[in-house]
Amino acid sequence: MLSSAEIVPEPLGLVLIISSWNFPFGPSLEPMIGALAAGNTVVLKPSDLAPASASLLATAISTYLDNKAVKVIQGGPSVGEQLLQQRWYKIFFTGSAHVGRIVMSAAVKHLTPVTLELGGKCPAVLDSLSSSWDIKVAVKRIVYGKLKS
Repeated sequence: MLSSAEIVPEPLGLVLIISSWNFPFGPSLEPMIGALAAGNTVVLKPSDLAPASASLLATAISTYLDNKAVKVIQGGPSVGEQLLQQRWYKIFFTGSAHVGRIVMSAAVKHLTPVTLELGGKCPAVLDSLSSSWDIKVAVKRIVYGKLKS
């Protein structure tokens, strides 16, 4: 007997995305695209530490996407705290472990599912490279990896 599999998107509802200052676009747009594709509505709070990026995201999103489906809320920690007091159906957070604990504590009050992408320091050590060409290639790859992640 033949069987089949099917992927059916089931919207959760209203999704909060809080993104980081040091990589403001990827961690903002990737979960937003997934949430919207599944039929959810999104509130995006970019970091106040990258105001030009936050402004660009707000302008582009309000220009090109349905204003009823996604909103960008700009502001500092007090705005983030006010947002976390609301009921969400999913929270995505990218940032520090310290703020991640605050996000998790707020989510627990409503049993909200949370995805935490917490920061870290990942040093790269170059050792025993035989030529300046090896060093240049290694540095390019490390920089690419750091900027990509």
